Amino acid sequence: MELLTGEYRNTLDEKGRILFPAKLRNELFGESEKNILIVTQSFDRCLWLYTLEEWKALSSKIMETASPFSKQNRLVLRSLIAPAQEVELDKAGRLSIPQSLREYAGLSKDCIILGINRYMELWDSESYKSYLEENEQDLKDAAEALSTINL
Repeated sequence: MELLTGEYRNTLDEKGRILFPAKLRNELFGESEKNILIVTQSFDRCLWLYTLEEWKALSSKIMETASPFSKQNRLVLRSLIAPAQEVELDKAGRLSIPQSLREYAGLSKDCIILGINRYMELWDSESYKSYLEENEQDLKDAAEALSTINL
């Protein structure tokens, strides 16, 4: 799998479906019969979308290191692993977002899908705009911390 990148704007229909970008569909699934993604909550009031392969790798690593006896670990497991749902794209290339996850992310009509290397994020467009505005200084600080990278 090549790196997933890009920002894609699309609308959520009245049934909670969003047209998944053709570029990402082709990159992720090619001619595959099964077009399945794992959709779960993130920590920024958006949704994370993973291929089955990437999700199995991530969730396995988390489960190997997380202890049910740790309060912090239980919180992560309940917030990330438990709400994860397997969703298959329909023949029209739409992803049906489960209602509980739509509510968590506050998805309304206008949405943004971000390709972030090995996973994707799904945001309500107004929430994403607010997030960027609220975190502008943090972004500048984070970029400054990367100043040691030589190109």
